[in-house]
Amino acid sequence: MTGVDPAQLDDRTLLRELQTLHNTRHDTLLHGSDEALTAHTARQTALENEYLRRHPDRPIASARTRDGARARKD
Repeated sequence: MTGVDPAQLDDRTLLRELQTLHNTRHDTLLHGSDEALTAHTARQTALENEYLRRHPDRPIASARTRDGARARKD
């Protein structure tokens, strides 16, 4: 993996890195090489796992659950 170890990033930098990766994901999927997509996926997973480790009790929006999604369709 390239980049700074996610555990070494402060919260602000971690969130900024995640936002950047989320913003570039679609373009990487459509136009990146296999190697670029693999690296992007690994970095995104590492950053997301670190965020979840730090925030295990993050608030979950009911609309982002299966039940919430089903309720919107009715």
